[in-house]
Amino acid sequence: MILYHGSNIEVSKPDITKSRAKLDFGIGFYTTDIEEQAKKWSERFKAKGEAAIVSVYELNDDALIKCKVLKFDSYSGDWLDFIVGCREGKETTDYDIIIGGIANDKVFDTCELYLKKMITKRAALGRLKYEKPNMQLCIKNQDVIDKYLVFKESRKI
Repeated sequence: MILYHGSNIEVSKPDITKSRAKLDFGIGFYTTDIEEQAKKWSERFKAKGEAAIVSVYELNDDALIKCKVLKFDSYSGDWLDFIVGCREGKETTDYDIIIGGIANDKVFDTCELYLKKMITKRAALGRLKYEKPNMQLCIKNQDVIDKYLVFKESRKI
């Protein structure tokens, strides 16, 4: 599987210790199989006058078979609870890889309203059912990165 990571630098050796906490799936190395999505991630840096770089990787298919994987196929109640827990810093998972929708601006706003108890879970899911998830794949285990993820190239945007 080909994966992309958008940043302001080439990331030839991903290191999850450099990840921030309180992200969608907690600490980990975030990628997507959608090149345009990675370009959007890197363009945030370009808007600040920094470089915009997309790094390209190949994930060995064995990773999805041999590792502990959690996959969210849609914006579901389980996905919402997981995202909110991670964003609150209450991450307690032992998964190696998590795959699911990205909390883009619209989705993030809905999650924030739910997190602040300004809307119910039912209302949040009602809003999210109209959003088509863009996939992100978060590798949460450095050993998985080292064993299964191969850097191919980087592209300046």
